[in-house]
Amino acid sequence: MSDATLSHPPRRLPDQPSSEESASRPVVCIRPWIDPVVDQTGHDPRSRYVEIFWLGVLGPTATWLTRRLAAGLEQSPDGYDLDLTATARAMGLRYSTGRSSPFSKALQRCVMFGLAHPIEQGLAVRRRIPPVSFRHLQRMPDDVQMAHANWTRKTVGLDELTRAHRLALVLLDTGDDTSVVEHHLIALGVSDAVAAEAADNACQLAAAPPPPGNA
Repeated sequence: MSDATLSHPPRRLPDQPSSEESASRPVVCIRPWIDPVVDQTGHDPRSRYVEIFWLGVLGPTATWLTRRLAAGLEQSPDGYDLDLTATARAMGLRYSTGRSSPFSKALQRCVMFGLAHPIEQGLAVRRRIPPVSFRHLQRMPDDVQMAHANWTRKTVGLDELTRAHRLALVLLDTGDDTSVVEHHLIALGVSDAVAAEAADNACQLAAAPPPPGNA
């Protein structure tokens, strides 16, 4: 190896921050937003309901961010520290301290539309998404408004729900991730509303701690 080679320090890839950069990265504290009503009746951020009816309200970046924040709370129910730079990069974006960057705007939209609210040193984030408000529904295309009306007024039969619930449990037992169970049920011919309810019930059951003595 030549002296010229030794005189140059090793190069660092752009996406590999130094220890000094890591220490100075902006971090916010994410905590669960406790709302007994929405926690019980709301929709999973990864559900088709959110894809169909919230996507046009939030925008794609804020929708994906909401999903990532909720997934983090599943892994750390009491809360966690969110590295803003790393999260933005993972979403194909760049974080900057200004309010005009796409990532900063996505955070702002989560707060603007009531899916998060500021707390000391961070954000409280909803784990479940409430139904879209009538005000937002009025601005949607006619076919989306009709789809929402059909979704909300559909009567779920017990036999249909039981069958879908069993299918959801089978999918979970075979290793399907909770985020795709609803989509797989729909692919199997289950209606949107039934698939949403069955997948949600099965995923909550799978996540519940075992009763004492069965651990």
